[in-house]
Amino acid sequence: MAEFERITFDPQVMGGKPCIRGMRVTVGTIVGLIASGATTDEILSDYPYLEPEDIAAALSYAAWRAEEIDVPLPQP
Repeated sequence: MAEFERITFDPQVMGGKPCIRGMRVTVGTIVGLIASGATTDEILSDYPYLEPEDIAAALSYAAWRAEEIDVPLPQP
């Protein structure tokens, strides 16, 4: 797996979904905002505890995850 230091997974936070630095902001939230036309500046204004690097990390993680291929394991 690629390294994504700003992306965290914790079953106690948002049900284990990939989040930004342990906060209750998911990668999906960031990607959804960008997809709906929000700019980085708008997101940072709405979520002042986020940093520009958080948004970049969320998009990088989402792109990496979209390219991941599931390989079925041989069954005995």
